[in-house]
Amino acid sequence: MNIRKLFLFAFWTGCCLTSTLYAQERAKPKNGEGVSTFLQRFGYTSRAAQKEFLEINKGKLTRDGGLILGRSYRLPTGKKSGKKARAGSRKTSVVEPLFGPAYQNVSVRSHELEGACLYLVSGHGGPDPGAIGKVGNRELHEDEYAYDIILRLGRALMEKGAKVHIIIQDEKDGIRDDRYLSNSDRETCLGQTIPLDQIARLQQRCDAINRLTYKDKEKYKRAIFIHVDSRGHKDQVDVFFYHSPGSKLGKRLTENIHKTFERKYDKHQPNRGFRGTVSERSLYVLKKSNPAAAFLELGNIQNERDRKRLVIPSNRQALADWICQGIIKDFKGQR
Repeated sequence: MNIRKLFLFAFWTGCCLTSTLYAQERAKPKNGEGVSTFLQRFGYTSRAAQKEFLEINKGKLTRDGGLILGRSYRLPTGKKSGKKARAGSRKTSVVEPLFGPAYQNVSVRSHELEGACLYLVSGHGGPDPGAIGKVGNRELHEDEYAYDIILRLGRALMEKGAKVHIIIQDEKDGIRDDRYLSNSDRETCLGQTIPLDQIARLQQRCDAINRLTYKDKEKYKRAIFIHVDSRGHKDQVDVFFYHSPGSKLGKRLTENIHKTFERKYDKHQPNRGFRGTVSERSLYVLKKSNPAAAFLELGNIQNERDRKRLVIPSNRQALADWICQGIIKDFKGQR
């Protein structure tokens, strides 16, 4: 090979290497973004893309696997998932990695919640498991069951065309069809580490909601908070609902969800009756978050019968579906 050919070969090889290096795009996360939401912004929604991202950015994440504001991250080189919808076109499907591989592909079956924006918050999380029940040697943590139901609710709302923000997130746990859910402290608040201090923890999620509501353009904005109660072993309770004192929209939302539960119990357990209640309560998250909100306590984790509402996957799905139907009723009845 003569000198001229050798020079050309080296030149083109250098060009190829340079283009490969520049193809490795970099970007900085926005405030509140976790790995999945950060990647989703650039069209990467597959598990393979998430895995590659974690590998090529080793040592640049927090101890809990979160992103650091101001830090530049390399984006995956793999194929992006799908195309962005054209302006004015309706989505027919959504990909949400938080739901897990089996459930992340969501078909938009209707558009009856188009124009609705929901902020979904599962109670506790991170260093705080919430209420703890026991079945044999197993510990049942409130935050795991509340989170699974929140994910199921989010998916049901997306199927109806709603815009959904899942405030408390676990990058690993998607929707799970197990009776006994494994416990962890991986949960974050939109990618941020959840503090142990109770007030700081509650304020963090309210701040996250309020930042989003400031940006979201939808007229119908509602927050849903889901918790599990802890009482004496003999105390069987139905789902009960709270709204902020003086909130007309919050009261209407909780009443619409409550009425949906009443109808479902009349249909599926006609001789049982439904004893869940709606009432005002000055809870921190209801006072400090901007959207009208409903706060649900789904049952007593210490009571054997109430636990069936939580540990049986089809029951968790039913709870999510009924809450969704109550939100649809509220959305359609708005003035």
